[in-house]
Amino acid sequence: MAVYVDQARNPLGRMVMCHMLADSLAELHAMADRIGMRREWFQPGSTPHYDVCLSRRRLAVEFGAVEVGRRELVAIIKRLRGSP
Repeated sequence: MAVYVDQARNPLGRMVMCHMLADSLAELHAMADRIGMRREWFQPGSTPHYDVCLSRRRLAVEFGAVEVGRRELVAIIKRLRGSP
């Protein structure tokens, strides 16, 4: 089981954001709590995730999150959704 952060760099106001997702909701929320994310920032849509600013991304990596590229992220999302 793992938590993943991608390499996206999406502007949001003065911040730059990436995505954080995990193999389970428990792991995702545990990491979010550990890096100071608010639960209302959780995005439960088709792929449950948090949008994470770069400073919190660094913290997540320090706490064991796996850095993934776009192709790896797509493969993880397909696996989590149960798609072939």
